[in-house]
Amino acid sequence: MQVTMAVAKVPKFGLVESGDSVELLERPRGGLTAILADGQRHGRSAKRLSQLVVAKAMQLVADGVRDGAVARGVHDYLYAVRDGKVSTELVLLSVDARTGTLVVTRNTHVPVLVRRGDGSVLRLDEPVEPIGMRETLRPVIAEIPLEPGLVALAMTDGVYAAGRWHGRQWPVEALEAIVREADPASMQALADRVLAEAMRLDEQRPADDMAVLAVGVTAGGEDRIRRMSVTMEW
Repeated sequence: MQVTMAVAKVPKFGLVESGDSVELLERPRGGLTAILADGQRHGRSAKRLSQLVVAKAMQLVADGVRDGAVARGVHDYLYAVRDGKVSTELVLLSVDARTGTLVVTRNTHVPVLVRRGDGSVLRLDEPVEPIGMRETLRPVIAEIPLEPGLVALAMTDGVYAAGRWHGRQWPVEALEAIVREADPASMQALADRVLAEAMRLDEQRPADDMAVLAVGVTAGGEDRIRRMSVTMEW
């Protein structure tokens, strides 16, 4: 099988730096992990916070720590270094080659949407707290078998709540419809479409930092070549 991951993000209107951070890395035992963190507040302080969280998570994943323990470890670290005074919403999407599953680890109120190979969409929205504020905290974890046609969509609150200040926040069912139609081989198109719609709802002036993370699984080819591309503007 072939896995494609894509990201699209934009800062809050009027700011240069986004408090949302995303990183992708290979898993030591095979597969890929995407880490999405939404730092408290906006601007440079939020960016530093989300980057702190992502860097710690990357270190633990690279050490071979399981995703649930990664989330708990990052929470313990953030709680210790910031005295429980800041919070971050955290999502890990891992394509685990060893288990043949997509592992979704959430500490966020924003749902993660997963379309399975049969076209049905799972809405992973079990209530859970962000990391950093309380001494004892656990993530919510779901494992979905990998299969061609699988698509997963994660996003930060700026995307999920887009349009709320204009009285037209989109329902989660609209996001589900977009995921249901997505081509698993074209995840950048999915991420770009979701971000563009969120910005439209905010009249091209994002009321919050916005980040979209999309993962797709296809049957793949035989060349076993791994590719990664990044485009950044500032």
